[in-house]
Amino acid sequence: MQDLDEIIIYCPYCGEALDVLIDTSAGAQQYYEDCAVCCAPILFNVSEDHAGELVIDVKRDDE
Repeated sequence: MQDLDEIIIYCPYCGEALDVLIDTSAGAQQYYEDCAVCCAPILFNVSEDHAGELVIDVKRDDE
């Protein structure tokens, strides 16, 4: 069963705030999702910190 959490990120291309769903049951993961405003590919890096909390980092495809 998927645990989806809604979070707000800012597109690293256009700077717009976006509501995205993150599957928190999948643990560490890396994937692309296109910006809903400018359609640029955003790289999502989802990992866990030392306390077990999920950390979401978004980057441009060219970084």
